[in-house]
Amino acid sequence: MRIALSMLVSVFLSIAAYAQTRSWSEGGCVPVTDISDGDSLAYQAGEKFSFSIHYEWGLIDSDVGWADIELDTLRLNGRKAFHCRVHGRTTRLYDLFFPVREDFQSWFSYDGLEPLMFTRDTKEGKYRARNTYVYRRNGIAGDHIKADVYTSSRGDRSLELPLTPCTFDLPALFYFARNMDFDVVSPGVRYPMTFAIDDDVYNVYFILYGRETIKVKGVGTVRTIKFSVKLISGNIFTGDDDLSVWITDDGNRIPVLFSAPILVGTASGRLSGWSSLKHPFSSLERK
Repeated sequence: MRIALSMLVSVFLSIAAYAQTRSWSEGGCVPVTDISDGDSLAYQAGEKFSFSIHYEWGLIDSDVGWADIELDTLRLNGRKAFHCRVHGRTTRLYDLFFPVREDFQSWFSYDGLEPLMFTRDTKEGKYRARNTYVYRRNGIAGDHIKADVYTSSRGDRSLELPLTPCTFDLPALFYFARNMDFDVVSPGVRYPMTFAIDDDVYNVYFILYGRETIKVKGVGTVRTIKFSVKLISGNIFTGDDDLSVWITDDGNRIPVLFSAPILVGTASGRLSGWSSLKHPFSSLERK
């Protein structure tokens, strides 16, 4: 049951991992459109999403949690920045078995989407985890993430994590990726990627498959672009199969569906609500 419900954060946050990429062969990030000014991005302050998290295993076939994403703007140390908050939790029914609460917050620059700060506050049953990242840029050799990390299994630690121009926390990575340049990214090519969480930096990769029209429960028929992400084996994922992600084939690039096999059963999520989109939801063909 812990594996089934802790996917609320593990699978949901992996939708971000499909897109923060570091091209090891070329030494750069995944190609994106102009991100030098917030006015040119795929989103705007005030945008909100809700996702329903679903679990299937044997006779179990139900929603077990939900997650919300909100985006606004503010000034951080005098610099205009985006502020993203991701909040997730299990439903009241599954709280009786294994309550999960997740709060991720990320601050990244309005011009260039450069990560500035990140916090995580996680409760999964009796397990606790907290992260506070501050991004330090002192020239290439001196760049690092100042990380204060707490887990109930290891206590408090302060450390430095490596920082490259293509290293992100997960919420910042999610927003960076929504500006991907599909005139440059090629189908079938593996694009490595890097993200920081807790006390480490992880590398995975994604593959662009192409366009596909799908039906999303509660939303309708949507034209999408499909990705596959190679997941890291461990406490949740088998490492043998990929996470599949479908995003809207319009200017918003919204994830509408994601699905991944886990050690016991299959976890998935679907878009259940949205507001204040920057562009028309033109990929929604019919409700």
